[in-house]
Amino acid sequence: MGLNQFLILSAFLFCTGIYGVLARKNAVLVLMSIELMLNAVNINLVAFSAYRSNVSGQVFALFVITIAAAEVGVGLAIVLLIYRNVHTSDLDEVDQLKG
Repeated sequence: MGLNQFLILSAFLFCTGIYGVLARKNAVLVLMSIELMLNAVNINLVAFSAYRSNVSGQVFALFVITIAAAEVGVGLAIVLLIYRNVHTSDLDEVDQLKG
């Protein structure tokens, strides 16, 4: 497979993630969309790493995976606390954070 196929797949995943962040109101779906965008970045990093025969892209992909796991842990904890207090995960109805 060539580099172009990976770039097209990555662009599709990233655009799908952007659409999910902008169009969805559910906090869990927004977190899943952010994960899609991070995985698109990982595909790019690994594809360019393999294309240039350099390991640094794969190392950066591992960092991104680690950051994504931490982001999901903290994000789900925040969503659970919001759901416990407000009884909804709809981001439009959560206006207590506005101050």
